[in-house]
Amino acid sequence: MLYLSQILGRPITDARGERIATISDVLVRYGSEDYPPVIGLVARLRRRNFFIPWRNLAVFGESGAKMRSAKLDLTPFERREGEVLLGKDVLDNQLIDVDGKRVVRVNDVQLIGTGNDWRVSGADVSLQGFLRRLMPKGFYGSDRVVEVLDWADVGYLATDTATATVQLKSSKDKLSRLHPVEIAQLAETLSPIHRTEVVESLDNEIAADTLEEMSTEVQAQILEVMDQERAADILEEMSPDDAADVLFELSDEKAEELFNLMEDQERADVAELMHFEHDTAGGLMTTEFVAFPRDLTVGETIIRLREMAETPNMIYYLYVVEEENSWKLCGLISLRSLILADPNSRLEDVMRTDFRFAHPSDPSNGVAQTIAEYNLLALPVVDDEGDLAGIVTVDDAMEVLLPNNLRRRIPRLFG
Repeated sequence: MLYLSQILGRPITDARGERIATISDVLVRYGSEDYPPVIGLVARLRRRNFFIPWRNLAVFGESGAKMRSAKLDLTPFERREGEVLLGKDVLDNQLIDVDGKRVVRVNDVQLIGTGNDWRVSGADVSLQGFLRRLMPKGFYGSDRVVEVLDWADVGYLATDTATATVQLKSSKDKLSRLHPVEIAQLAETLSPIHRTEVVESLDNEIAADTLEEMSTEVQAQILEVMDQERAADILEEMSPDDAADVLFELSDEKAEELFNLMEDQERADVAELMHFEHDTAGGLMTTEFVAFPRDLTVGETIIRLREMAETPNMIYYLYVVEEENSWKLCGLISLRSLILADPNSRLEDVMRTDFRFAHPSDPSNGVAQTIAEYNLLALPVVDDEGDLAGIVTVDDAMEVLLPNNLRRRIPRLFG
């Protein structure tokens, strides 16, 4: 086992043992493997950096490296796609520790020999790792306690190299092990460009869930610089109210571009909300709800629920309308009450007809107060004709009531 700090600056000798250069950096191939393999060294001779492939090395260790032959290719070193320099790209950069659910700084890189190969095995994130780099060789004892993060738990490496495409592929599965709330919290500690890369590494559904845990301003910053087609795909996965909010935050030109790229159904759902004032019930509500006609039986309703292709992530209330294909609201029933009711009963016999509701033009603060005072999980929004226009969920209501510094600490209850 070696640390990168023990190798950098060490001599490179030819087959006869004569010094020909020094180790300037270690090059690894970053891909789908948990432990990236060392593929060669960047050597420095005078002011020239050149590459020595791993196959040309006979010895590699704390004392330096030894060539198999005296032949050198002094062609200036150029990085290729998928290649990462451990010294330049990894040291002092941030990475996401998936297992520890944190962002940490890399103070040293641990390497381990595996047969004829060497691989990156871990990242030393302790102060001791940083001191090892500063202290003269032999001065810093090997018995110091260190904290080495297993490289298999690295969900994302914040490097500024052209390895983003390769890294995003390898980051996807690891980051997806985290909850979107955790991904959002970790991503927001990174720089804007790295934050965007984290979101880009996720599939569309998880990316949408992650964005919904961020502020509208940050959502807009990320979507502004993403590929337009990908940004539109993520918007389609977001709840209509969140998608409308972030489009409102974008520049008019960008918002129109992304809106026009969305699929017809999702675009229509968002369009319903975009003409409402931001600080009203209409601007706060979502059109993701489930409604059934009043003459349906409880058993038939449950069967329909099971057969629905898409439903909101969280259903606490079902809304009862006058008839099929009508939006005229006449009652509601909680999911719990539906499950406990007689399967042969009609919805009109078990629904609640005395319930609170809001008008699309009602101030958002008043709507939020109603939800809080009556301990509701959602509040229906009904227009002048008595049609159900949408619902305001408790998490959106809390965002209105809570101070700015507390809003981000409350996990979302609805998807």
